[in-house]
Amino acid sequence: MKNLIKSLLEEALNNLVENNTLPRDHGAQIHVEKTRQSAHGDLASNIALVLAKAVGKSPREIAGDIVGALPRSSDISRVELAGPGFINFFLSPSARWQQIEKIRAAKATYGTSNTGRGKKVMVEFVSANPTGPLHVGHGRGAAYGDALARVLKAAGYSVHSEYYVNDAGRQMDILALSVWVRYLELCGLEFSFPKECYQGDYIWDIAATLHRQEGGRLQHDLAILIQGLPNDPEARIDRMVEGAKNLLGEADYLLVFDLAKEIMVDLIRQDLNHFRVNYDQWFSERSLVDSGAIKHAIEVLEERGHLYQEGGATWFRSTAFGDEKDRVVLRANGSHTYFAADIAYHLNKVERGFEWLINIWGADHHGYVTRVKSAFQALGGGSDALDVLLVQFAVLYRGGEKVSMSTRSGDFVTLRALCKEVGEDAARFFYALRKPEQHMDFDLDLAKEQSNENPVYYVQYAHARICSVFRQMETKGIEMSDSQIDFSSLVEPEEMNLIDELSRYPEVVAKAAAGHEPHQLAYYLRETATCFHAFYNAHHFLNAEAAVREPRLALIDAVRQVIANGLGLLGVSAPEMM
Repeated sequence: MKNLIKSLLEEALNNLVENNTLPRDHGAQIHVEKTRQSAHGDLASNIALVLAKAVGKSPREIAGDIVGALPRSSDISRVELAGPGFINFFLSPSARWQQIEKIRAAKATYGTSNTGRGKKVMVEFVSANPTGPLHVGHGRGAAYGDALARVLKAAGYSVHSEYYVNDAGRQMDILALSVWVRYLELCGLEFSFPKECYQGDYIWDIAATLHRQEGGRLQHDLAILIQGLPNDPEARIDRMVEGAKNLLGEADYLLVFDLAKEIMVDLIRQDLNHFRVNYDQWFSERSLVDSGAIKHAIEVLEERGHLYQEGGATWFRSTAFGDEKDRVVLRANGSHTYFAADIAYHLNKVERGFEWLINIWGADHHGYVTRVKSAFQALGGGSDALDVLLVQFAVLYRGGEKVSMSTRSGDFVTLRALCKEVGEDAARFFYALRKPEQHMDFDLDLAKEQSNENPVYYVQYAHARICSVFRQMETKGIEMSDSQIDFSSLVEPEEMNLIDELSRYPEVVAKAAAGHEPHQLAYYLRETATCFHAFYNAHHFLNAEAAVREPRLALIDAVRQVIANGLGLLGVSAPEMM
C-alpha cells in the first residue's frame, strides 16, 4: 500500500508540475509512513511540508493542491488534510482484503523483492579460530550472520556466505603443541601439563585419535621441550612450539598440526550445520600463502606507494587512511603478519567479483576495524563497499545466576551444549531479539519455558494453532469452496488489525535488509502473533456460518504463511504441532 500511495503522489506532483503549480526542479522525495492513530488514517505523507520552501506557499495550501490532483483509486476510501499540512490516507476495506489473496498466492515468496538487484554480497561470519569448540558467543554471531544473509537474499541480493578458517597462525601452533603433549601423556609419560596450552577435554579426544593412528611413534622426551623456558608465558609457549617442531621434524609436526585442524574444523562444521548454518564456502588462510595471494597483495600495495621499510620490516602506511599508527605486514625475518593475510583475503574477495563485503566479528575485534578498512581503501576499495559489524558477547543466566565462562581454562558453555539444553529454535530466536551491538542476557530458563512469556514459543504456538484449525477442518469434513472468496464479512477490529499487520511484512523485510537488522523480524513476528491470538480468542472459525468461516480461514492461512516465512528468515522452524 505504501508503494501504491507513493505512485499516486508522484502522479499528482507531475500533474501539478505540468500546470505550473509546482516547479519542475522541486526535487522533493516522497515519504509515506504508517500513522500512529487510526483516527489519522492508515498511511500519511509529509510531502507538502517538504515542498513548502521550494514553492513559497504554506504547507496546507500545497497539500490542498496535491489532494486535488490525486488520481482516483478504489483502494483509497478518502484523503484528509491534517495539522500543518500532512496528507492522511484511509484505505478501503477491499484494499485490505486483497492482501489475503496476495499472500496466499505468493506463498514462500511473499515479502521478497528485487531491491538488491542481484548485487553480489559476501557475508563472512563466525570465522572462529579452529582451536576449540564454538561457544555461546560464537553462536550469537552465527545466528546473526546467517539471518542477515537470508534477509539479504529475500531482498534480492546475490549472497555468498563464507567462513574464514584461520589455519596458519600462532594459535594453531599452540593447538598442535597441546594435542602432542596430551598424546605424550597417553604414551605413559608423567609430567605437569603446561598451563599455557589449551586445557579442554577436546584436546584429549584429538590426542587419543593421534595415539590410535600413530601408536608410540611420535613419542619424544618432554624434558628436552621444557628445559630452560623463560618466565614470560607468551615466550614460554613460543619456545615450546619451536621445541616441538624440532623434536618432531617438519613432516611429523605437520601431521599433528593437520590432524588437529581437520578434526576441529569438522567439529565446528557439524555444530553449525546442527544450528542450521550452512556456508557456501570454507576459505583456508593457508591457501593465501600457498597460492601466493599474500605476496600479490603486498605487491599491489607496493605498486600504489603505500609501503615503506624500517627496522628491517615492511610497513603499511595505515595512518594515511585514518589509522592511529602504521602497521607491519612483513617482519624483519621475511614472515608475513596476520594483518598481511587479512589484506590478501579482502583483495581476494574483491577479485572474486564481490561488490559489497560484510564482515561480522566479535566485539573484541573493534580495535582491528580501522586498520582493515584502511588497507581496503589502499587497495582501491570504496568506503561503502566494506561493512564491519560487531557482535557483543552473550551472557548466560540459569536460575537467576550468571553462568561463568573461561575459554582459556576450557570451562565454557559450547554452542552444542546450549542447543541441547534449549533447542536450536529457541537459541536462534533469542539471539535474534537484540541488535548485535547490544549487550545480551540469555535466560536459559525462559528459553525452555512453554508459556506466553517465551517469545519463540509464543510465535511458534500461533503457527501450530492455525495448523490445528485446519486439521480439525479435515476431521470434520469441512472443505473450502473453489470459487472466489467474498471477504466482505471481515469487518471486525481484530480482523482489520491482523490484515494490517500482515501487509507490513514486506516492508519489515526490506528494512531489516537495509539496516542489517534481522531483529526487526523477531519483533514483527511477536506483534503478529499477538494480533493473531487476540483474533483467535475473540472469534469462531469452524463453527461460524460458511460466509464468515471461509474468509476467516483464508485470513489465518495467510497468517500461517507469513509466520512461516518470517521464522524461516531467522533460521527457526515453524512447527505444525506443539
